[in-house]
Amino acid sequence: MKKISFSKALFALMLILLLALAACSGGSDDEGSGDSGSDDAGTEEGTDEGTDEGEEGDSEAAEGEDGLYSIEDFSTDKTNEGEAIEGGTLQYGLVTDTAFEGTLNWNFYSGTYDAEILGWFGESLLSNDDKYRYTNDGAATYEVSDDNRTFTFTIKDNVNWHDGEPVTAEDWAFSFEVIGDPEYTGVRYGADFTNIEGMEAYNAGEADSISGIEVVDEKTLKITYIKASPSLLTGGIWPYAMPKHIFGDIPVAEMDSSPEVRENPIGFGPFKVESIVPGESVTMVKNEDYWQGEPKLDGVTVKVVNPSTVVQAFETGEVDAVDSFPADQYPDNADMSNVEFLGMIDLAYTYIGFKLGTWDSENAEVVMDDSKKMSDVNLRRAMWYAVDNDAVGKNFYNGLRWNATTLIPPSHPEYHDETIETPTYDPEEAKRILDEAGYVDTNGDGMRENPEGEELVINFASMSGGDTAEPLANYYIQSWNAVGLDVQLLDGRLQEFNTFYDRVGQSGEDDPAVDIYQGAWGVGYDVNPQGLYGHKALFNFPRYESEENTALLEDGVSEESFDVEHRKQVYSDWQKLMVEEIPVFPTLYRSLLAPVNNRVQNYSIAVDFNALHEIAVTEEEPIAAE
Repeated sequence: MKKISFSKALFALMLILLLALAACSGGSDDEGSGDSGSDDAGTEEGTDEGTDEGEEGDSEAAEGEDGLYSIEDFSTDKTNEGEAIEGGTLQYGLVTDTAFEGTLNWNFYSGTYDAEILGWFGESLLSNDDKYRYTNDGAATYEVSDDNRTFTFTIKDNVNWHDGEPVTAEDWAFSFEVIGDPEYTGVRYGADFTNIEGMEAYNAGEADSISGIEVVDEKTLKITYIKASPSLLTGGIWPYAMPKHIFGDIPVAEMDSSPEVRENPIGFGPFKVESIVPGESVTMVKNEDYWQGEPKLDGVTVKVVNPSTVVQAFETGEVDAVDSFPADQYPDNADMSNVEFLGMIDLAYTYIGFKLGTWDSENAEVVMDDSKKMSDVNLRRAMWYAVDNDAVGKNFYNGLRWNATTLIPPSHPEYHDETIETPTYDPEEAKRILDEAGYVDTNGDGMRENPEGEELVINFASMSGGDTAEPLANYYIQSWNAVGLDVQLLDGRLQEFNTFYDRVGQSGEDDPAVDIYQGAWGVGYDVNPQGLYGHKALFNFPRYESEENTALLEDGVSEESFDVEHRKQVYSDWQKLMVEEIPVFPTLYRSLLAPVNNRVQNYSIAVDFNALHEIAVTEEEPIAAE
């Protein structure tokens, strides 16, 4: 018999108690996650080892010792069964307990669910390979100058908007002009854009055009950057055009709320929007004029599916596929008879963030504030030592999420430095750090006061979601309470997805009631973390900055970093700095699981999949579970 350690037994007991409490209180839904900081909605490549050949049609991954699973046992590509019919529609679910925002334009979206919808009709002009690098296989090709600063793009002749108008170089240039406009209301404007020659002058109203963007002819666009950067080849170029013939007469400040974004969006992708039920669903029909060929499906419906009912939705055939499946629900449903589970390492991580400053909207930059409750790095380090993320991954997610160490996840194996030592569960070390830093219990109530002897109450913001959300938040709170820190759930409840991100700073306003928060980031294709932790990044929700942080982030996108070994060292140093400074600490790396109905063919979640038009079905309606 295998021996169970005392700490694991204690964790399991705590988990049982927390789950019981959640059940008695009616529970809540999923652990929320957002990838608002990612400009590309791509997903990471997975290990393509296929399914168990011993059982026909069995997509179940092998269960390991102690009931744990490994993402390495999943494939990214659907196994085709049967013969495809002509036409048919696909039912695609967005697994969330909240409405999607409905900002259906790449220039203005900020949430992951809007990005999922956009992916079906609002295609990128540039495709990428399985290493995230741009290729010439997409709707546009490109050439790079010898100094790596000037890119010349050519849009293919048969690429047309859904209304029949050609997609032009003018449309692509217009997209940059909108984002660079002083009246722009979205979140895209940042280092990827200010690196374009003349962009800052245009943004400041000092120039009527962007000198670094040249429309050569109807289908040819030339962009010149101030500094050459390896990031330009892996997500650093904005690849989305905006139809100028539709938006040209709309004031930039009014675009994001216009019917052209909210009610009647268009793209040039394989499907085009037919109707929208705000926050609930989008119905699309095939784009017969699609540049890669007429889609095999007649249409796609994308709709919200609550995490608490997603299993039932698959069993009854309500949905064919979803953006992601709650990892905590996989073990009980691994053998669902009518689906095949696909999977890969997600380009994402969950984390605990500490509020260290505020956002200066006027100057669009982070301002540190030493008076913030969490400004002492010793307090932050102790809170990292106090939680057992390895046990969280095993007990909440059966190994399909696992202990995270640094802020560059293993989805980018070239740059993820697994040799870096980070705090791991050691509550006694947490107590020692707090004692030495002056956080002691001065009034005998069991909770520590701050070094000045004042009451210390730490407000913790966490999102609603599926069955694990409440017990997981409670586990972290209990762990911090156990080392004498009075951590309390913000407002005494979990926060809905959109409300959560507004309160932690996505709106540009930082709610002073938030001291710490649990969030999640999708990291995008480009390894460069500047968009999340740079001092000019709105998504730098901890509001952290330092000279060393800025220097390393700038070095990571410098000309010297075309040398991969140099860039690897830079990002290793940056990962070490984040472990020392701890503006946030990562908690879990994640698996992306995606069940797909057995009637679906040619479906993939691989990062380089660019063939939505090839998806087909073998039956008119989804197959129900037996």
